[in-house]
Amino acid sequence: MTGTTINTPAGTPFVEVTRDFEATPAQLFRVMTDRDLVAQWLGPRDLEATVEEYDVRAGGKYRYVHRDATGEYAFRGVFHAVEQDKLVIQTFEWEGAPGEVCLEKMTLEPTEKGVRLHQQSVFPSVEARDQSIEYGMENGIHDSMDRLAELLAKS
Repeated sequence: MTGTTINTPAGTPFVEVTRDFEATPAQLFRVMTDRDLVAQWLGPRDLEATVEEYDVRAGGKYRYVHRDATGEYAFRGVFHAVEQDKLVIQTFEWEGAPGEVCLEKMTLEPTEKGVRLHQQSVFPSVEARDQSIEYGMENGIHDSMDRLAELLAKS
């Protein structure tokens, strides 16, 4: 299992995440887009996830909620482009900061040993990106990618 690389260039609204998985693009795409499976890997380990909607198609919407003892954290977005086993482009919005919408592009690229997930996120401002980092975004990404790899290893 290879670790997750997160690149957050200073002074930019960008976040790039790369992770290699020992799986096929089809296996990774399925685990990333199946509503029931998404709830098993998405988010930090110390939060419970409930996926309320996950309609993975162009124009489809999603909404999920993370919960812990201190409260709920809801996220939503719209899928803009979906290519089976290759690409997902979506918006991402934390409901705690309405109107601060990110655009995310995820590509799946076959490698010699499996598949590489590359995610590029564009925040509406450098400040919005930096605030997400301050709120623990990187920890959530690392936990999600590790949990995703663990789920793939079981399937």
